[in-house]
Amino acid sequence: MHDTPTEHLPCSILLLAGGRGQRMGGQDKGLVEWNARPLIAYVHDTVRPFTDDLIISCNRNQDRYQVFADRLVSDEQQDFPGPLAGVLAGLAVARHPWVLVLACDAPRIDRLLIEQLLSGASGTSPLMVQQAGQWQPMFSLIPAALLPALRASWEQGERSLLRVLLRHDLRALDCAADDLRLTNFNSPDLLRLL
Repeated sequence: MHDTPTEHLPCSILLLAGGRGQRMGGQDKGLVEWNARPLIAYVHDTVRPFTDDLIISCNRNQDRYQVFADRLVSDEQQDFPGPLAGVLAGLAVARHPWVLVLACDAPRIDRLLIEQLLSGASGTSPLMVQQAGQWQPMFSLIPAALLPALRASWEQGERSLLRVLLRHDLRALDCAADDLRLTNFNSPDLLRLL
């Protein structure tokens, strides 16, 4: 059990690591190494002080992810249906009223970005990073109370996390176009460049 600093919004943190890793040639992105450590380790180290409920959504390699999480969840479907499936699984087990959703392949996130997202909590409206006008769904703060509405949208065939959240008064946390904290290390070429 980890102490949650009282100055921060009590939240669960969900790291999404359940994708196919297509741009990584099928590798499990969170476990791809950068500077001799898996990408998920960098994200874990940054977010760990903010929560006592760290959830990882993964559909394979659960034994390797377990060391980075308090709990693991998997998609209900077996065909890698996308981030919304992982978010639904995470919201269903979250112990706090807010869930901070982050990608497993963004190792440059920092404490300030987490603090900005958490301090932006308001009512029942989700919050998402917007980078130079482009929404970034893998950097979102979602009220757990939205789970029934998100599940209903899923059952109606919706698969886009962004489109679902736009229906619920989605607010933006603006970040610059060149904000390196938002870089997704999601291809071998990008890893080599960085």
